[in-house]
Amino acid sequence: MSIAQRLTDAMKEAMKAKQSERLGVIRLVRGAIKNAEIDKKITLTDADIISVMSTLLKQRRESAKIYRDNDRVDLAEKEEQEIKVLQEFLPQQLSSEELQQLVAATVAELGASSMKDMGAVMKVISPKTLGRADGRLVSEMVKSCLAK
Repeated sequence: MSIAQRLTDAMKEAMKAKQSERLGVIRLVRGAIKNAEIDKKITLTDADIISVMSTLLKQRRESAKIYRDNDRVDLAEKEEQEIKVLQEFLPQQLSSEELQQLVAATVAELGASSMKDMGAVMKVISPKTLGRADGRLVSEMVKSCLAK
């Protein structure tokens, strides 16, 4: 089942169960997907939808961090609840160990040896981690691997 269909089904379930917070997040995602489809004038594939949802997830994480830094725990918790709903529709997140192995394998596969090779490594590894790991974390792991 496609992600778009899963979102539609989840929206119907949230309406029936009167889960207003969950419904709001799902509607937000569907709206972002619809806006992207209008902008690009195409129907988005699952990979495109994952990219849109990853952007929304990143925004929520940044907002939650800012709220926590400014002692707005109530708003940070709201953002974290939205993160949980978003993650339900994204692929299983990679563990730190899995991500480290993937980075090491990609670096070895490309024969990368210095920071000059970072762009090439990121170009290969980014599609493999899309929606499964935070891009900033992947970048940091690639940097540390190449710095050795």
